[in-house]
Amino acid sequence: MYIILLLGTVIMFGSCKKFLDIVPETSLSSATFFKTESDFAQAVNAAYAPLRSIANNNAWVLEELHSDNTYYARNTLFGAVDNTENVADFAVPTSDGITTNTRVRDLYRQEYQIISRTNQILASIDEVDFDAASKSNLKGQALYLRAYAYFELVRLFGKVPLHLTPVTNREEAALPLSSVDSIYDQIKKDASEAVTLLPVKSKQEAGRATSGAAATLLANVYIELKDWASAEGLLKTIVQSGEYKLMDDYNDAFSNSSSNKNNIESVFEVQFKEGSDGYNGNFMYAFLPRPMLAEEVETITHVSNPQPLSEEGNNIPTPDIIAAYEDGDKREDASIAYITLSTSLRDNKVYPYIKKYAKTHALQGNTGTDWPVYRYAEVLLFLAEALNEGNKPSEAATYLNMVRARAGLKATTAVSQSDMRDAIFNERRVELAFENKRWFDLVRTGRMKDVITAYGQRVVGNPLDYYYPSGAKPPSNAFTVLDTVYPLPAEEAALTPYF
Repeated sequence: MYIILLLGTVIMFGSCKKFLDIVPETSLSSATFFKTESDFAQAVNAAYAPLRSIANNNAWVLEELHSDNTYYARNTLFGAVDNTENVADFAVPTSDGITTNTRVRDLYRQEYQIISRTNQILASIDEVDFDAASKSNLKGQALYLRAYAYFELVRLFGKVPLHLTPVTNREEAALPLSSVDSIYDQIKKDASEAVTLLPVKSKQEAGRATSGAAATLLANVYIELKDWASAEGLLKTIVQSGEYKLMDDYNDAFSNSSSNKNNIESVFEVQFKEGSDGYNGNFMYAFLPRPMLAEEVETITHVSNPQPLSEEGNNIPTPDIIAAYEDGDKREDASIAYITLSTSLRDNKVYPYIKKYAKTHALQGNTGTDWPVYRYAEVLLFLAEALNEGNKPSEAATYLNMVRARAGLKATTAVSQSDMRDAIFNERRVELAFENKRWFDLVRTGRMKDVITAYGQRVVGNPLDYYYPSGAKPPSNAFTVLDTVYPLPAEEAALTPYF
């Protein structure tokens, strides 16, 4: 099943008053559309749709490239890509909590697209009579998506407007910034209800949110808030459900372009479809170094129409993440590969690239590889962390070692709570590398400023090690904006008096 955009922009909102509130029955609007189960199914499909653009274009910039896991491959023949490089360089232009960075703006707007669409569903679904099980499923999916969108927003921006009902006029569109606590309260409410409404993975249509996905999201929230006991109980329920297990081979944990999607390890993933339907992705191409000749592209993608790549490559694995793998860790070869770029201006023309998403497909720039949001491996690492923070490091080791064993590694030597904390933190880095987890882990554990300050010193002091050609170097403002949240987008600030 592919979550596709069927509703589009047909839901229109009006601000007419009194007798003009009568809705024209010959046109399609929110008041006339929601009449049947099929209508709500289409609306839920539309609520999933922004996830593709978020995963394909922007989340990896704000969440992985904005860490010490990946950097960009500087191509001085092309010139700077300011909005992306500012994020990678920790130099997002900021004034009074506002930024003009378009990557920040686009992700912010896409999350609110999900919220807007789910608000309309949730405002209407209880008023229409149809099959109770289907209604619970559709409502649960909407609640999960709204909770997920707000979870992304609150972690990236802190205070944001909390819209919970459809916006029917211009005046309602501008709301004050809600407190972080109130946003988290709503996320917990939505995710908790979604857990009770959604079916388990084995009874849900592939690709849609499940009770396990909602429970994992809720556990992630509890971990973010350091409510370790609540997280532990919820995560044990997921483990005991029997709905998930680790794939035997780490390579197989990730979808191919047209197969192995939503496998037994997948808790939730963003759906892409290779082909001409318009639901494809191409993020793996953004992650390739530059410049690449057509024949160099073909060695990775095996497409029938290889074309050269210019501009700049992004999400290039840093020497730091490469060094983080232990000797014998099978995940390194599954996650990172190397290519020699014959036309590179660097003396060392060998670049690493993210291998785990570099799947064979038919046409260049058209892939169906899904994006992993939550995997069972992370459930196990979450449970290990919750147990350890509950002062049960020996029990935590059981779940940490399940992940390590699959990677071909010996059991952890950590015994104390402090050592186990570090072991879990480091294991998350390599197990979940390039899955948009690193930035959030750095922030929530209080390690961000120390880690990124040291990382920035290495980049500035040794630009050749970080994919700069000889003579090139990071901009003068690199690593000067070490904030734990992003500034709000300037174009949105212009529409509201509250930012």
